[in-house]
Amino acid sequence: MAQKSNPEYIVIKAVEDGVNVIGLTRGADTRFHHSEKLDKGEVMIAQFTEHTSAIKIRGKALIQTVHGEVESDVKK
Repeated sequence: MAQKSNPEYIVIKAVEDGVNVIGLTRGADTRFHHSEKLDKGEVMIAQFTEHTSAIKIRGKALIQTVHGEVESDVKK
């Protein structure tokens, strides 16, 4: 699969300590390939690439994309 000339970025801002950001691979078998833990106030800028097809976020965070803004929540 050819990589876009202008890959999409997302901004993830932790609203609480311990937010997990997990990159998932592209291909026949989806697997975890990268993981980061963010503390409250920390910001991570991530992008979808030829290797990253999805990003999973656990914990309370604010996510901004070109498509809008969403806030993740914690499991109750």
